[in-house]
Amino acid sequence: MQRSITVNLGNLVLSLSDAMDLASPALIHHQQRVAFVTWEMAKAAKISNERLERSFIAALLHDIGALTLEDKIALRLSETDNTEEHCVRGGLLIDRVPWFKNSARIIGTHHTQWQEWNDSIENPIVFDSQIVSLSDFLERLVDRDQYILFQNERIVEEIRSNTRSLFHPMIVDLFLSVCNREEFWLDLVSPRLYSILLNEGPFRKIEIILDDIALISELFRDIIDFRSHFTATHSSGVAASASILAKIFGLTDMEIRLMEVAGNLHDLGKLAVPNSILEKPGKLTKEEMAVIKSHTYYTYFIINTIGGLQSIAEWAAYHHERLDGTGYPFHCAAGELSTGSRIMMVADIFTALAEDRPYRNGMSRKEVMEIIGQLSRRQSLDTRIVDLLFDNYEEVYSCMAEKQNCAREFYEKQSALCERLCR
Repeated sequence: MQRSITVNLGNLVLSLSDAMDLASPALIHHQQRVAFVTWEMAKAAKISNERLERSFIAALLHDIGALTLEDKIALRLSETDNTEEHCVRGGLLIDRVPWFKNSARIIGTHHTQWQEWNDSIENPIVFDSQIVSLSDFLERLVDRDQYILFQNERIVEEIRSNTRSLFHPMIVDLFLSVCNREEFWLDLVSPRLYSILLNEGPFRKIEIILDDIALISELFRDIIDFRSHFTATHSSGVAASASILAKIFGLTDMEIRLMEVAGNLHDLGKLAVPNSILEKPGKLTKEEMAVIKSHTYYTYFIINTIGGLQSIAEWAAYHHERLDGTGYPFHCAAGELSTGSRIMMVADIFTALAEDRPYRNGMSRKEVMEIIGQLSRRQSLDTRIVDLLFDNYEEVYSCMAEKQNCAREFYEKQSALCERLCR
């Protein structure tokens, strides 16, 4: 294992943004398209590189506060009037990450209409927020079933008609200066848009270290978990359990940190699963279970597009695999499952059994050991790691519970603050 790791910031954020838009044809590339329009307008405005980067991040993650798939689709299709809550929540969530902190206010105001601002367009926050707002409005006007050059004139006229109400005239003029080329519209809907933004965008040369990767993984851990009160602390528990088991097993400090990142992101693919399935109190149908089984595939697909995180992709995505090949969705056998993947498998099952859920208390030590022991005896789980868990049960459980308590407190504070700010 290498002694250090770096990742391209643009690659990381583009991929994680992609994860938020995977679940529906109505959502695919929505945030990337908004980021593209924002980037084109920001360049035309000749704003500073710092402001351009801030606006680009805000656009790429502007719907980060819309936690459920159902909410995201309603926003994309303009089928909701309640836009404030996801703006406020998104700003609060992203404010925790130093790389993204300067984008928080733009995210928090990206649905604020020009007529609602009590400030000058000369204010950089107002100006940049208006760019993201227009970019988001434009993308929601795009009919995905119609060729883009058959509808661009309609979109332009719709934006013109909202001058002085939704958008300041200066922002509309700025947009008109960049949209008069067919290239702009063809790039907007190009299947190569990810590549364009990665290779030509503002973060193409910026590398970040493991500490920053870990902070961003914590942000997405919260986005994954906070979708439902059923799972509000699950990934925190898995990350804690996996990292302490990795330490006891004797992995290096670097591997332990990477295991924590993998635990934070292991359920990333659940962003593609409707809450109606995640929160269903009864047994899932065969069709619903088929949807659930896709989540680890998406976890692997997204993380594996981030250069330098291939090991994390496997550790995170293989948590439902089994040594005897009966797991899903890849049906890996023992020879294909690394130590990190085996640790994550045990950590995920242990956390799911031992943690409290809204509909039941966590299982007792005896119950947890009985279920995991059966899986170990059937050669579904690695006996070495199961024995380490059983021999160090209290230490692992205490670490998991502590991290989950912190996550629960943050979740409750965020929910209360968001509710108060939205009154």
